[in-house]
Amino acid sequence: MNSEGESSVDVWYDGTTMMAKTQITLETEMQRRARQAANDLGVSLAEYFRRLVARDLSRPETAAHVDCIFDLGSSSGSDVASHKDSMIGEAFHSTRRKLRRR
Repeated sequence: MNSEGESSVDVWYDGTTMMAKTQITLETEMQRRARQAANDLGVSLAEYFRRLVARDLSRPETAAHVDCIFDLGSSSGSDVASHKDSMIGEAFHSTRRKLRRR
């Protein structure tokens, strides 16, 4: 980051791969643990971060489609919209009774 707090990126070419240099700020303890993890793996801190980013970006997207929650069961004619206050009250009081029995 530069003095104005903007991220700076340098780009270079090492003969085989185009690379972009970036800078991050870590809490001291997080940096210490990351360095230790990299050392345990026998790689540089930069390589450790590259592997973490590559692993994170290679994961399949896990966002579920909203429509998967519809038509999961039958309401059996209940009307939650009309009776929600009494249903919430009933659930609340039921939970409170169970807590008092302990």
